[in-house]
Amino acid sequence: MSIRVTYEHELQELNKDLKEMAHMVVTAIEQTFIAFEDQNFTMAEEIIKGDRTVNDMERAIESRCLSLILRQQPVAGDLRQVSTALKVVTDLERIGDHASDIAELILRLKSDHAYHIVKHLPVMAACAQQMVHNAIDAFIERDMDAAVQIIKKDDEVDELFNKVKNEVIELLKAAPDQADQGIDLLMIAKYLERIGDHAVNVCEWTQFSKTGALKNVRIM
Repeated sequence: MSIRVTYEHELQELNKDLKEMAHMVVTAIEQTFIAFEDQNFTMAEEIIKGDRTVNDMERAIESRCLSLILRQQPVAGDLRQVSTALKVVTDLERIGDHASDIAELILRLKSDHAYHIVKHLPVMAACAQQMVHNAIDAFIERDMDAAVQIIKKDDEVDELFNKVKNEVIELLKAAPDQADQGIDLLMIAKYLERIGDHAVNVCEWTQFSKTGALKNVRIM
């Protein structure tokens, strides 16, 4: 097997691992809000435990990337693709952390009606989840057009965060004794906003892997 064929095979395995890790974090976000709506605290606890698996996956992918760089010594576009994977995996790990953070807040809230108090929160969750899913697809396919569209989608997440914030303000005006609950709901929205930001990061690294430029600044 030639060096190039070996490299292409290992790159396919790397992308396979990235897809698996991305699936894990997207599923974690989805299950977090199922647990929230159903008040399924056992599921919330499993999401928190599952974050360790995401962390293990991050280390395994980092090891694969470093091995590719050391053994294959890729240059130009190949080097950008592998080095970009190292950046993307960090964003995926942070997304997994935020899903776990939200699950911890759900365990603290433990309220039958909290999920329905802030109507834009489930919408925001669905939007952030879709951004992550599409961002990793764009990275794997090196789809620049898709990356641009996903980056624009972040404005929608930011707008939803502002709507959630306003809803929480109204909640606190009507029921000042629910301050702790309101703050927890706002924190959940903030974690979702950060998840959207990490999806944007993945898209920006996708652009870098193709062009060598990050935020329109030439790096490699």
